[in-house]
Amino acid sequence: MSAIHKISILGKESIHCGFNLIPHISNTLLTTLPSSTYVLITDTNIAPLYLQPFIDQFTSDLSNVPTAPRFITHIVPPGETTKSREGKAEIEDFLLSQKCTRDTVILALGGGVIGDLVGFVAATFMRGVRFVQIPTSLLAMVDSSVGGKTAIDTPLGKNLIGAFHQPEYIFIDAAFLATLPKRELANGLAEVIKTAAIWDEDAFALLESSTATLLDSLDSLHPSASHTTSTTAFGLSHPLLSLIISSITTKSTIVTYDPREAHLRNLVNFGHTLGHAIEAFLTPYLLHGECISVGMILEAELARMYGPETGLGQVGVGRLRRCVEGYGLPTSLTHPMVLRAQSQSLAAGGEKMTLPSLLAKMAIDKKNSSSRLKKVVLLSRIGKVHELRATGVPDEEIAKVLCAGVRVVAGTPGGYVRPALPEPLRELPGVEGPVPPQMVYPPSTAPSAAPSPANGVPHITLSTPGSKSISNRALVLAALSGGTVKLKNLLHSDDTQVMMAALEGLKAASFEWTDNGETLVVTGNGGNLSLPPAGTELYLGNAGTAARFLTTVCTLVPPPPPSAQSHPTVITGNARMRQRPIAPLVSALTTAGAQIRYLGTEGCLPLAIAPTGLPGGTLELDASISSQYVSSILLCAPYAAADTTLVLTGPAVISQLYIDMTIALMRDFGVHVTRGVDPTTGLEAPNVYHIPRGTYTPPSTGEFTIESDASSATYPLAIAAATGTSCTLSSIGSSSLQGDARFAVDVLRPLGCTVVQTPTSTTVTGPPRGRLCALGGERELDMEPMTDAFLTAAVLGAVATRGGAGEEETEGGKGNTMRIRGIANQRVKECNRIQAMMDQLAKFGIKTTELPDGLEIHGRPLSSLKNGASIHCYDDHRVAMAFSVLATVVDGTIIEEKRCVEKTWPNWWDDLENKLGIKVIGVDIPTAPTAVHSSPVKRPTASASQTPSVLLIGMRGSGKSHIGLLASQSLSLPLLDIDAHFSSVHPPSLRAYVQTHGWPAFRAAETALLLQVLSSHKTGWVISLGGGIVETPEAREALVRFGKEGGTVVWVQREMEEIERVLEGEGERPAYGESVRSVFERREPWFEQCANYEFGNYTKGVGSTEGGLDGEIGRFFGHVSGTTRNLVPRGQGRSYFLSLTYPDIVPALPSIPELSIGVDALELRVDLLSEPGSSSPIPSHAYVSHQVSALRRVTSLPVVFTVRTVSQGGAFPDTATAEAVSLLKLALRLGVEYIDVETTLPPALIKEVVSAKGHSQIIASFHDWSGTLRWDTPSMSGHYAVAAQYGDIVKLISKATTFADNFTLQSFVAKHTSAPGSKPLIAINMGVQGQLSRVLNKCFTPVTHPLLPSKAAPGQLSFVEIQQALHLSGLLPAKQFYLFGTPIAHSMSPTLHNTAFTTLGLPHTYSLLETSSVGDEIKEAIKRDDFGGASVTIPFKLDVMPLLDALSPAAHKIGAVNTILPLAGGKLYGDNTDYLGIAASIRTRVPALGAPSAALVIGAGGTARAAIYALQTIGTKHVYVFNRTAAKAEALASAFDGGSGARVAAVGELGAWDVAPSVIVSTVPADATTLVQSSSSSSAVYLPPTLFDTSLKGVVIDMAYKPSRTPLLALAEDAAPGWARVRGVEVLLEQGYVQFEKWTGRRCPRETVRERVLEKYDASA
Repeated sequence: MSAIHKISILGKESIHCGFNLIPHISNTLLTTLPSSTYVLITDTNIAPLYLQPFIDQFTSDLSNVPTAPRFITHIVPPGETTKSREGKAEIEDFLLSQKCTRDTVILALGGGVIGDLVGFVAATFMRGVRFVQIPTSLLAMVDSSVGGKTAIDTPLGKNLIGAFHQPEYIFIDAAFLATLPKRELANGLAEVIKTAAIWDEDAFALLESSTATLLDSLDSLHPSASHTTSTTAFGLSHPLLSLIISSITTKSTIVTYDPREAHLRNLVNFGHTLGHAIEAFLTPYLLHGECISVGMILEAELARMYGPETGLGQVGVGRLRRCVEGYGLPTSLTHPMVLRAQSQSLAAGGEKMTLPSLLAKMAIDKKNSSSRLKKVVLLSRIGKVHELRATGVPDEEIAKVLCAGVRVVAGTPGGYVRPALPEPLRELPGVEGPVPPQMVYPPSTAPSAAPSPANGVPHITLSTPGSKSISNRALVLAALSGGTVKLKNLLHSDDTQVMMAALEGLKAASFEWTDNGETLVVTGNGGNLSLPPAGTELYLGNAGTAARFLTTVCTLVPPPPPSAQSHPTVITGNARMRQRPIAPLVSALTTAGAQIRYLGTEGCLPLAIAPTGLPGGTLELDASISSQYVSSILLCAPYAAADTTLVLTGPAVISQLYIDMTIALMRDFGVHVTRGVDPTTGLEAPNVYHIPRGTYTPPSTGEFTIESDASSATYPLAIAAATGTSCTLSSIGSSSLQGDARFAVDVLRPLGCTVVQTPTSTTVTGPPRGRLCALGGERELDMEPMTDAFLTAAVLGAVATRGGAGEEETEGGKGNTMRIRGIANQRVKECNRIQAMMDQLAKFGIKTTELPDGLEIHGRPLSSLKNGASIHCYDDHRVAMAFSVLATVVDGTIIEEKRCVEKTWPNWWDDLENKLGIKVIGVDIPTAPTAVHSSPVKRPTASASQTPSVLLIGMRGSGKSHIGLLASQSLSLPLLDIDAHFSSVHPPSLRAYVQTHGWPAFRAAETALLLQVLSSHKTGWVISLGGGIVETPEAREALVRFGKEGGTVVWVQREMEEIERVLEGEGERPAYGESVRSVFERREPWFEQCANYEFGNYTKGVGSTEGGLDGEIGRFFGHVSGTTRNLVPRGQGRSYFLSLTYPDIVPALPSIPELSIGVDALELRVDLLSEPGSSSPIPSHAYVSHQVSALRRVTSLPVVFTVRTVSQGGAFPDTATAEAVSLLKLALRLGVEYIDVETTLPPALIKEVVSAKGHSQIIASFHDWSGTLRWDTPSMSGHYAVAAQYGDIVKLISKATTFADNFTLQSFVAKHTSAPGSKPLIAINMGVQGQLSRVLNKCFTPVTHPLLPSKAAPGQLSFVEIQQALHLSGLLPAKQFYLFGTPIAHSMSPTLHNTAFTTLGLPHTYSLLETSSVGDEIKEAIKRDDFGGASVTIPFKLDVMPLLDALSPAAHKIGAVNTILPLAGGKLYGDNTDYLGIAASIRTRVPALGAPSAALVIGAGGTARAAIYALQTIGTKHVYVFNRTAAKAEALASAFDGGSGARVAAVGELGAWDVAPSVIVSTVPADATTLVQSSSSSSAVYLPPTLFDTSLKGVVIDMAYKPSRTPLLALAEDAAPGWARVRGVEVLLEQGYVQFEKWTGRRCPRETVRERVLEKYDASA
């Protein structure tokens, strides 16, 4: 047992902290809390780990007590479901059964659930008994166990019934944390970060400095030895225990001052107001601490928003964010962990997080006193809060941090002032005497009045964020100086943070923030550096600038005295930093005499740098890779042992501007660098520098202002220009070395602005609003020196007119034109910025013209610009800030991705309001809707910009390029082929590069390009990588890291024989120099290591259906990327999966469509597979992969992957645990949707599978084949609780011995599915007696089929048998469906739907109801109780609308209803499935088409409207409309043109288009078209042979039902045989399939229905 640290709470030292406290707990309780009975309550998770040591210790100690009291234990199921009225009653019944009395002492051993539940039992049992908290999770230790709050959950919410009941003791034993998973440890650290942020800055600093080590700090404490009585693993100084003690001390102090949560106790809810709201949506997929982490950052951003009142600036928010991220916790609503949890929640039937729903959740927070204000804890700095309670903040302000977008309210700078916060509480009522310093506030001062504008023109003065390049250099200069300097406008970033920490570690300087983080006071030590303590490392994260500068700084450490122990300084970084090159710098330093060793990969960090001092003299440095190497030596050279001459070598010196910047800054600190002189010519030698020895001295003023980032400075200056106001930037002027500093003079002055620029400041005054002067067609802006600023110039060009007259440009004129050149590189930035500006300016009505190296903008008067544009920012900070400039003069402009500004100006939107006085409103950006049922047309559930990029790896010849193309089309993401990209970066070709430079140089260049691409293309791309990308360790590490950080890396596999065949004739790439098979054998383990998914592009033995591979590509990549997860919708009726029992799937592939009729998924019983040629009962990975791939080619249904062991009723060996888990992990890599995981597997292995599940779901299953485990026992509830911990779906199987067992099962289901957040439950009794349970089960009922070789379990029924049983039992009443219209006697619809009903065993009927009008007969039909739905055809598609209660968006836009659906409450809903039939016909016939570039619609009636709508939904860029009556075509085009959909335009003749259509849809009768060209006035439309572009693989659809071969289809067959042809009856089928599914919730049996309908159609045709 270790030393004990005791903490006082409410006047009593009742909190005891330490390691291995079980002996102390027993002794303390027996001596200070005498009782007749001690009851320890824990759960089934904790009991196996820690219960026995407690029993042993208490038994031993009680043996010495004369009249020994009882020590009894009770184990309950784990998880939130136990924390209920029923769970509380079960414990109370146990206590009563054990004859416990009022002197009983209850011990709560477990996490927060056990503490809350047992504490509430103690509060009410016998009207209150004593209890003790022994928390085992970090979250419980620092939060729920302290303070006396106890509670249980109810169906209406968490913790709504409870009491304050203080424990007698709280024992904090940190040894319990040794078995806590890392994610749970980080989960608890969120609460530690919280208390440090509000109260203890020293603890926060410890958290900041421990991010690299804290989560692993208990690894050496082996669980088996974690609770011995003889050894002490750690002491009280252990950093984790120190932080726990600090956190508990903070909370106990707060609780002591406010035991009943009247005011001060609000503070421990920092991050909880918003975090709890998030948790309400995302639990259990996101843990409490993870939700609170997001809440803390959002609430800190709120405090920053109120910065003028709270005092919190970006430095505080930045420190908090970096600390939270350092422990792997999420920090935003768009963090991959949050997006993944939201996706999982939605797939489970959860509610989507929206702004109104989040605010609604916050409204029921117990802290709130009104619905208008939400109580939020606002920081004033790290370690202190704005007031001694939570502050009321209006919803409008909270919306700004919650919303993905913002709307900028057009106005005059300075015209908006944010309403003030309520008067703060800074003295607690009734508190006398000294209080902690955290509760002491200085006297408040009245805010100074804003100066009156001069000459009536509002004038804003501000500083923009500091330059990153100058910030890092200034930190080194100030730290090495011999004095104190105040750095102002320092950029707050990860780079500067790690730079400061490292300089402090070297004792180079001390740092102190003042002015609420606006000023950094640096006290330099004159270059006198010291060795960090032995064994420590300087951790630099991914700060490349810091790593390069500090490499040379560390050489300045002098050797220690001979009597002292010497050791090197070790600098390291994260995985990415350990790949970035540093060899040229190390080589130059070691050649000059420094002693530096690589501790890892040669040429990269980590480095061990000996304390030798920098020798000086002549140094040669290759400066062709990075100018930072040059700056590193320049900055440190004054402290060398001798004057230094630096000679730059290499092909060319890169980024000379930054070298000049370094020299200029050194001059500011008193050291003058001179250029060398060429002795032969006497001229200056450009690449030779002389640096004298010396000591940096601070500027005479004692202050140094970091120059503003010049690119960011363009935005406030441009706002002044656009709004006719004045703006002064106080930290950037004519002396700047940044190219963008010329923006004011070179761009704004020619536009008519008055510019006054001093060396250190810039003032811009714009002309009157709307009077910016266009440059005209003759003048150009060469923006090559300031390319990033072109976006700012472009938005000003949009409102600039000739002479500033504010008039429209004449037709063909160039007076309002701004022509920008020299910006070609902007096409390859965060996005194609030139294209982005063209697309987004078009939303304002601005026309643009793209130039080879620039852009031409045609300005318009302000009054003519379109208001309310919604700007897509492509996750590009420059796009967002540029359009916020335009938004100040064009009202209603929405910036969709506000957070992308965090890259350079995190508080831009705050500054826009607080400093520039422009109002900003939060806007909830809607995402694409999720389909109600499985649909032929799938919509993405995440925007492209948020989708982590998809990387394809694999052998050359495996099909990566083809699959990448189809994947990019399916995901609507751009494709980047890295080999082609390499050739563009290193022309002329990849092959030439290898021939010239060799393979090693190519691999190095390829790896460097990969690292660059992974940084710039993290999201929103499909990237096909070269086959050999895995050859270098650096590339492999980067790929593994990308996958772990949420990216998708797919290994594309193919038969080796097929790869060899493909490569035989391939000559564009360089030869391997060895056999293809040898190359593969070397790379195979690397492919497996780097990929988190595998895609089988097999060509043999996988079956074949039309579009099978293309469809599987869409399914696979949509699922693994999370954009369109292929899961069964929850909460929409019963679901079923078919258990396939074949030993080999391949022979059964032709039968899969028939077998899968009616079911929602297919179960692949891997344990039943029998691999040909193998006697092993365990199939190989290769065989299983091939089986999955084969199945995928014939069905898009989700797959349930099951490895059932013998003891659980399967065939897999019970002893092959590792092999079973290996197969489950393989299933996840194959993108299988559902993984059946037996809960009898070892918990650690289950957690491995669960943690890797990605977008798949876990079915946690338990099977009792004995039939002895009853449904009404605690044991079965325990199995449910265990399964609910791991699974997205719980599966419990028992065996019925009597018919009554089915009713007991139903009671169990009702109980466990009624709680909020309960998991879907599969609960079934096996055997004939249990067949009723299969009928009644609602979720994923396993079914069989007569064609299967055997049933997977006794008593299994077919899908049809279950439907029949449901009907007979009254649970599936017969419904009547109709077709309304006239004439309809020959309709195919009755055949279609009645065939489907019969095939599925459904009791419904579809009949014709032909009437002359929408009259009483139809009205009576739709009011009948058995009305199931109706189809509507001509002429009633419009007439039926008044009878309906609501219309779908499609029906509303198309203006017609063809489907009626009854809703709950007797409501009727009108929809249109015609467009879905058209869209599906396109997608299924030519899946590779993606988003068509252009399409043609012939006709202008109602069906044409559906066709245009369909084309817009699949992303068509241009739609042409042709009709005999041109006016109708133009009216139709006008109705659909505009918005964010396809551009729709009427064409006067066929063929009159710029882009040839790849889709043609005719909506006119067949006899209205002809293939015969006639000069007569025939009314038929002539279809010319040139109608089809034969170079395209397109699709043509003729909506006419008859004849079967229309003129259009005949022309396509003859003139364009490569085009797919779709008859009208086939579109009818496609829309009918969708219609059927909308009515019944079941997939239509397509093959059977299609065969029957076409048989009847062809007979009649």
